[in-house]
Amino acid sequence: QAPELRRASDSPAAAEATFTERTLGGDERGDILNMMAHVLAVEIDALLEEDRAFDSQWYEAALRALPTLPPEKN
Repeated sequence: QAPELRRASDSPAAAEATFTERTLGGDERGDILNMMAHVLAVEIDALLEEDRAFDSQWYEAALRALPTLPPEKN
């Protein structure tokens, strides 16, 4: 639900733009939400590991790069 909540609050606008772009590109809603959730999870893992604030610039760039997914840290 987190990607949907970020989309609903339009924070950042890149989330809504990504969802719309991927939808127009023919991706299924569930697939889009899974990709967006992956991006959000990678950023949350990084901010917890590095004890830092949410990096909106990275998050927005990673959303724009979809369907290419950022790698998960091991």
